[in-house]
Amino acid sequence: MKEIVTLQVGGFANFVGSHFWNFQDELLGLAADPHSDQAFRNQHINMDVLYRSGQTQRGNVSYTPRLVSVDFQGSLGSMSSRGTLYSESSPAESDVLTWAGNVSTYASEPCKKNLFLQRLYEEEQENGVHDGDGFSQREIHDTDVIESLENGVEYWTDFSKVHYHPQSLYELSGLWMDAQKFDNYGIGRDVFLGSLRGEEIGERLRFFVEECDHVQGFQFIVDDSGGFSALAADFLENIADEYTNTPVLLYSVRGPGSHVNPRSRKQTVSRDLHDAVSFAKLSSFCKLIVPIGLPFLSTSKAATYLNIKDEKPYHCSAVYAATLHTISLPFRMEQFGPTAASCDISGSMNVNELVQMLAAQAWENIVAIMDVAMPAPSLTGTQANQTLLGSLQPLTPDISEDVEDFQAVESVTAHGTFSSGLCRASVAEVNDMVEEAYKQATSRPMFCHLSMAQCPLPIPLPFPSIFGNLVGQQGELLGSPITGFSSKGSLDVHSIPMAARLRSSSAVLPYLENRLGKLRRYGVERGAPGSQLLRSWGFGQDEVEDMGETLSKKVAALKPDSLVSSDSD
Repeated sequence: MKEIVTLQVGGFANFVGSHFWNFQDELLGLAADPHSDQAFRNQHINMDVLYRSGQTQRGNVSYTPRLVSVDFQGSLGSMSSRGTLYSESSPAESDVLTWAGNVSTYASEPCKKNLFLQRLYEEEQENGVHDGDGFSQREIHDTDVIESLENGVEYWTDFSKVHYHPQSLYELSGLWMDAQKFDNYGIGRDVFLGSLRGEEIGERLRFFVEECDHVQGFQFIVDDSGGFSALAADFLENIADEYTNTPVLLYSVRGPGSHVNPRSRKQTVSRDLHDAVSFAKLSSFCKLIVPIGLPFLSTSKAATYLNIKDEKPYHCSAVYAATLHTISLPFRMEQFGPTAASCDISGSMNVNELVQMLAAQAWENIVAIMDVAMPAPSLTGTQANQTLLGSLQPLTPDISEDVEDFQAVESVTAHGTFSSGLCRASVAEVNDMVEEAYKQATSRPMFCHLSMAQCPLPIPLPFPSIFGNLVGQQGELLGSPITGFSSKGSLDVHSIPMAARLRSSSAVLPYLENRLGKLRRYGVERGAPGSQLLRSWGFGQDEVEDMGETLSKKVAALKPDSLVSSDSD
């Protein structure tokens, strides 16, 4: 078995991760439920790729994500940093007196569990998972839970239904939420190395890696909109040094709040330089980087059948997490022998194979575009212009549309798709449809890899109410809207078919040129208004010029006929 270790760094990254692990937890439950859809009971998905087996202090068997999560102190809400399965160990009082002065103790009120967590706790009490004082036994209805989440999610743990290992959840001691403006690369640059934090985070990662048989790669999700980007870059550099041959698949995610327009010229310069520096540094220590996060997801083509509220991280992160789940399915599909075949899954591959396919082509482009169809249309859908490939829309910002790139390489994953009506499409049907779609296309990529599974995306109870009135109970796209519904959630939509794509294409050029232009304008050119700011972040002129050269090479790799250099201005 080839395991994956997941890392989540920063607030919005953990929002995405919370939804991602909820999907996995739901799949585990449905696989063991004799009354669930056969597609869930015959998933052919090896969850051990993402999960580890263990034992609690009481001797109970545990099954927890192979995860290291990093966030502010106080970001866990009502959850303990030791997770929920393991007893909270109180520090023993020492008989040795080392301080004779006055002692002051500061304590904050513990966060109260919302209705969802209260009910989750009560259900586990009934099943004997926890001991101790609980909440008063009362019936908490699904509708009340959903309303509570829609109106009151503050922390990513507020909607998490997953148990975590004590080594998984790391809070940055001394960095409380809202304690300072943690909004640029310079603020976060010294966090990783300060106060032994880097060593402590590294030890947690090592804990999960060393118990693996053979790590196939790291799935790294980072909120790169502020100071966590710098922390992640330092962490990535350590990973590159210690695990040289293990590929890192990096998803740089941004929440809705990061796209607010700056109020002043100074804030504009700081934001633009952060974007350029963050991307230059993060992309230096991974094998493939996937920028994710649209300024207005609600009005994008990707949200055609969704009802998103951009101001809610709880909403936007759910879409990005669903896409990450789809993209990662091939890494954990069961592999059959050369003479065996399955009508349920096809196209399994590991992280390194994906990286080699997308980033090791002639131009060596390591920046991939992510597209999604949520929900994916049926193969014989009645919706106008709705084909599986045609419905894929970008979640990566600042890219070109309708670019003819004959050197492009794509990896497409579809699961739970319908052939007609509510009949699940077979592997052969999806393969034939995709092949025919490429034949009919005016331009097609140089190469496309297709992965397919019959198991759809399950919609767990704490999933937000973001589905529009054209989405049916099984995620089918309806010919006419259901009246009386503006937004539907897990009580109305139980699962959906999904399709997602990673592509290496020159369509990403505007994203790269945007960051290169900002770095030159504000940090490299003579009299650049951001040169002093970069120095305050700890960057000398030589290092800034090196970052400019790095970005120039990435642009030049996609524009082989043009001359691009850091001093071409």
